[in-house]
Amino acid sequence: MLRCAILDDYQDAALRMADWGPLTGKVEVKSLRNHMAREEDVAAAIADCEIVVIMRERTPFGASMFARLPRLKLLITSGMRNGSIDLKAAAHHDVVVCGTASGSSPPAEITWALILGLARHIAPENAALRSNGQWQSTVGSDLEGKQLGVIGLGKIGERVAKVGLAFNMKVAAWSSNLTAERAAEVGVIHAGSLDRLLEESDYVTIHVVLGDRSRGLLGADQLRRMKPTAYLINTSRSAIVDQKALIEALQQRAIAGAALDVFDVEPLPADHVFRSLDNLLATPHLGYVSERNYRSYFSEAIEDIQAFLANSPIRTLS
Repeated sequence: MLRCAILDDYQDAALRMADWGPLTGKVEVKSLRNHMAREEDVAAAIADCEIVVIMRERTPFGASMFARLPRLKLLITSGMRNGSIDLKAAAHHDVVVCGTASGSSPPAEITWALILGLARHIAPENAALRSNGQWQSTVGSDLEGKQLGVIGLGKIGERVAKVGLAFNMKVAAWSSNLTAERAAEVGVIHAGSLDRLLEESDYVTIHVVLGDRSRGLLGADQLRRMKPTAYLINTSRSAIVDQKALIEALQQRAIAGAALDVFDVEPLPADHVFRSLDNLLATPHLGYVSERNYRSYFSEAIEDIQAFLANSPIRTLS
């Protein structure tokens, strides 16, 4: 019988979010809940497995990882894109890599949870209420009439932009390949340039894919262009923003604040400065963590395994 390990199942949800029954008698499935930071520990835990299911980029699979796992034949990731998998190394070791669907509504929804949390100081007001602290200690920032700057107008960016319009915000968008026609289709303004979007927006939210053109897209120079009253929201990928520059901007109050759902190192180290900045609202990479997404991820992971067993892999990544 083949063995399958599900890695980084933080919420112990994988086995209850889908019916694994069809694999009974063919594949023995185990779920590993705790994250292992060291590659050698991960490899030791799954050394006997031919199949591994991973959640997004929680555990990287580089060339050295594949070399440690000679039994591995099938690697499944949630979503159809995973920058932490070395696909060339997978091919070299004859490992088939498959993906699953991933909805665009959960990350758009958490983006708005973070924007509203920043604007109305939800976290500090809730903390004060629970600790019997001061009753009303902040004054909220209005959304209506303010400019929302959307970097990236794909599936997620479009959803975020349309909610901004529903709040009667002025919505502008920019990306390196965004056209005025596409912006007009969504009903938003084409900012013309990244600099202009940063200079004019009250809330800047990032929704581009991490790649060579977007890595380090927002550095110290770009953050300095933002208004001192503006907020930055990143639910996309941490490396799109220069983390050192962002920390300095927050510490120096060069911008009003930020909200992050993504980090260079995850889980975030216990002593990281992001855990203590009072003008940062942060969540532990929850953008894609929703019931519908999870049911889709694991149901389609089972389909991927069944197709692999039938020698007809589906949703392959290359």
